Amino acid sequence: MRIPRIYTQQLLQPGVDVVLEEAASHHLLKVLRMETGRELILFNGLGGEYRATITSATKKAATVTICEHDPVERESPLVTELAVGISRGDRFDWVLQKATELGISRIVPLFSERSEVKLSGERLEKRLSQWQKVVIGACEQCQRNTLPELTAPQSVENYVTDSLCDLRFVLHHRSTHHLSQLAAPASVALLVGPEGGLSDAEIQLAENAGFSPLALGPRVLRTETAPLVALSVVQATWGDF
Repeated sequence: MRIPRIYTQQLLQPGVDVVLEEAASHHLLKVLRMETGRELILFNGLGGEYRATITSATKKAATVTICEHDPVERESPLVTELAVGISRGDRFDWVLQKATELGISRIVPLFSERSEVKLSGERLEKRLSQWQKVVIGACEQCQRNTLPELTAPQSVENYVTDSLCDLRFVLHHRSTHHLSQLAAPASVALLVGPEGGLSDAEIQLAENAGFSPLALGPRVLRTETAPLVALSVVQATWGDF
């Protein structure tokens, strides 16, 4: 039987008992119907993972005893940064989930000229909280022990002047540049627009800031497809695929 993996923000140490957060406890006790004596794996993003055992359970909380620490990490040697326009519905959640599975290091949600999603105040805070849950769930599933950084949304203009990656690409289908002509970098940034793509002005802004144009074949890809294809390509070219 598959041993579930759970993220917690608490400090973990072998031999210590920990009461898990309400959401994690609910998932273990109500969804997975786990009982005392069952094993699980905990990680807190501070390095490696810990074996643990459920030692007691109430209606709302599971208490676990932390066992041995395994320092294993499953991070790509290539640092990848994805700056992507916020899209409608669950498309953006899908991108966050799959990008995390593909080993993304940093995710920057973007407001752009053609963005159809408007967020501010309480709505923005709720959406950020939801996005973070998506990232955590993806790490639990794909066995990553390090959460990718998820930043607050920002404008394309602010992003292109702040990114410090060795290679920086702005994706648009009118480019003829290809990755095979480039030397291996330590870090790569990918800038992708929302539905409708980046505007000509935003593409020019990115290029003026040092971003190279990049196309992913002759077909026009959707906003939720392009970043995942691009991440797969750079991981296969320079990462751990």
